[in-house]
Amino acid sequence: MSEEFLGFERPKGKVGIRNKIVVISSVVCVNRVAQQIANYIENAVAITHPLGCGQFGPDFSYTQRTLVGLGSNPNIFGAIIIGLGCENLSSKLIAKNIKRAKKPVDFFNLQDVQGGSKAAIEKGVKIGKQMAEEAKESKREPFDFSNLVLGLECGGSDSISGISANPAVGIVSDKIIELGGTSILPEFTEWIGTEHLLIKRAVDEKVAEKISSTLNMFLENTMKLGIDFRGIQPTPGNIEGGLTTIEEKSLGTIAKAGKASINGILEYSEAPKGKGLWLMIEPGLDVESMTGLAAAGAQVIIMTTGRGSPCGNPVAPVIKICGNPKTCDWMASNIDVDASKIITENKEVNDIAKILWQKLKETCNGEKTYAEILGFEDIAIWRCSAAPFQIFHSQ
Repeated sequence: MSEEFLGFERPKGKVGIRNKIVVISSVVCVNRVAQQIANYIENAVAITHPLGCGQFGPDFSYTQRTLVGLGSNPNIFGAIIIGLGCENLSSKLIAKNIKRAKKPVDFFNLQDVQGGSKAAIEKGVKIGKQMAEEAKESKREPFDFSNLVLGLECGGSDSISGISANPAVGIVSDKIIELGGTSILPEFTEWIGTEHLLIKRAVDEKVAEKISSTLNMFLENTMKLGIDFRGIQPTPGNIEGGLTTIEEKSLGTIAKAGKASINGILEYSEAPKGKGLWLMIEPGLDVESMTGLAAAGAQVIIMTTGRGSPCGNPVAPVIKICGNPKTCDWMASNIDVDASKIITENKEVNDIAKILWQKLKETCNGEKTYAEILGFEDIAIWRCSAAPFQIFHSQ
């Protein structure tokens, strides 16, 4: 019998594992309005952020693509976009692009609603409640794992992660790909020192060159600023956790991607152009990274954390797996899968991978992760205009 999960059929051949309504603010000025609207709608989440006004160039493009991607994610049944009315990243523009996913979308600007914020909230709630009623008609059906896009994340890493939780995630990622699905590995600054291993896995010379040039140009740009990036990694928390070099940290990072061939490199929040394993340019910032993964279409994210992390995502459920016995005990309410049994009970990595696979299936079938239960819905959009990252605008 083939591996299956129960999901929601979406237009254009997509499959969701959640059935949410998103209320997106196009600009920081209406964040609280969007949040208030979401509070009154069943199974709704607010996508708020500090951006949208006066942005231009690459930052404008990144913010637009990310918000559109979050609204287009298969876990979303429908989207409501709230604007102020004078920003350049307009609610109409975001709505127009989300509509390409062929799902219910509505939008309006607060300045166009007589009565101000109170009237705008009432208007949004009315639209949202109607969407929520329509969403109830969607029922879970069986789908195979070729329909899944898995996000691979790590945060609060320690010396145990790379030999316990991370390789277990790698086994699961490989299985998704073997079943015809897709995995995305972000955090490109945490590939440093392992690029020779990633290059060997590239599907062709073009992809190999992209991996090499991306890292080389980033390091060259930081050097021009008088910064040796390899000297500021690992972070203080990583060092306290036992990591001593960026190479050690990077070896753990890429372990999450298993052994599959690498099909290409994506820009931040860009959707994969096919199945299989993809790398994403993103500087290893947990919440920004998971926001980018969800915007790229990941319906679920697995996050390894050695020292512990509570963050989640409003669009894609986040499964936390930890290999540190102390953290698994100390932060039990945040950890979904205990990989520390590799140490405490002499379990094999494969044993933990089987447990993680079962947890992944249960999550896809609707079981909530701890981050979901706790209501942790964190959003941050990467701003790529800092000098070391400007190389990506011209590539």
